[in-house]
Amino acid sequence: MMYDLKIRNAKILELDSNQETICNIGIKDGAISCIGYCPESSREEIDAKGSIVSPGFIDIHMHEETLKSYKISSPYDISHSMLLMGVTTCVAGNCGINKQSLEDFVEFINHNGAPTNYMSFVGHNYLRNVVGNINPYNKSSAIQIDDMKRLVIKAVEGGALGVSFGLEYSPGTDLEEVFQLCSAVDDRNMLLSAHYRKDARYAVQSLNELIQISTATNFPMQISHIGSCCAYGMMQECLDIIKQAIDHGIDLSIDCYPYDAFGTYIGSAVFDEGCFELWNKSYDSILLTEGEYRGIRCDKDLFYQMRSEYPEIEVITFVMNEDEVIQAIQSPLVMVASDGFFKNGQGHPRGAGTFPRVLGRYVRENQYLTLVDALKKMTSMPAKRLGLSNKGEVTEGFDADLVIFNPDTINDLATFEEPKTPPVGIDYVIVNGEIAVQKGVILNDRLGRYIPANLSSRS
Repeated sequence: MMYDLKIRNAKILELDSNQETICNIGIKDGAISCIGYCPESSREEIDAKGSIVSPGFIDIHMHEETLKSYKISSPYDISHSMLLMGVTTCVAGNCGINKQSLEDFVEFINHNGAPTNYMSFVGHNYLRNVVGNINPYNKSSAIQIDDMKRLVIKAVEGGALGVSFGLEYSPGTDLEEVFQLCSAVDDRNMLLSAHYRKDARYAVQSLNELIQISTATNFPMQISHIGSCCAYGMMQECLDIIKQAIDHGIDLSIDCYPYDAFGTYIGSAVFDEGCFELWNKSYDSILLTEGEYRGIRCDKDLFYQMRSEYPEIEVITFVMNEDEVIQAIQSPLVMVASDGFFKNGQGHPRGAGTFPRVLGRYVRENQYLTLVDALKKMTSMPAKRLGLSNKGEVTEGFDADLVIFNPDTINDLATFEEPKTPPVGIDYVIVNGEIAVQKGVILNDRLGRYIPANLSSRS
């Protein structure tokens, strides 16, 4: 037998036992065929001496671009940044948001390929718009809810993980609407994801609502970006509440990105009256990111002008306590996820820096985490949550989604001024057994595919 690809001198960290092995890895037909000496020849070889060969990172919470045919440029934007920072599987459709129908999204990827593998939720706020409830402050009618339920069934049958909610973005959503949508699918393995209803001093109340949803529906719940919910003086209390619920049998999991600022659209309900009092911050905590306003901080007049005239402009808001973000990522309950998205090539650096930032700053420079614990949060934990039984480990028979990085140099370079700057220290990214990235250069951005949900294997 000839391997398609062989990785020599691979340093593998066993994530459960913390043991280190140096060996060769043989890859055939998109899977890891051999770990050991692997004497057979190969069509391509990589010498990984001095680097770690890790499972490809799995971003359980990001925001996809709109996929449609482009005659000149690539339709992919955020996906390229994901790939360059070692992500081999992305989860789209978070926070209740889809950019297009799941059917069109899946069809495009299946026909054209993608930089990474993809899974997706169907977003509740997207469904509200589809059925005609375009005012986020309005409740949905009984007819609209019935229409959304039919769309949920169609999406889940088409491979969606489940339903995501962005309760902060649609204040008109009550619990009855949530419960009705969840009742559409009689499948206990459907996964819910939720962006909480309100942050800061309302964080505990918001988390209790998500716990109530999971309890009442009997569906597992992924609680999104806990840092932007709770890093205002109540992180420990929030983590304790979630831990207590888990101990009582509620199926909850959490993710967080390693930054003390969040990003969203300035016209969203996040910035409704009272937000600055809630955060104990001023208008200048908001940084504009697009066009002629790029790099400008808001004052009162500019804030209200942007809200009125340019509600779709993306802004970055510096309001969270960094020490509590660190505390969240240190928690054994919490996965690393980027919440990344770009608009017109601009946005938050988390979309290009999250995973290398944790490995460089949190692990190597500050020892907030061990390397093994950090890698678990990026690989095996999200793989298990998503039912990806053949991903998240460097194991014979598993998919050959791999990232090869130098633990002494890996770091993020993306900044709030230049948010798309790729990281350093990532030597190779391998997607489905083929080299996608070499030394920071994308060689092939069409190796990924859409993965239909198979949550029966979730643990």
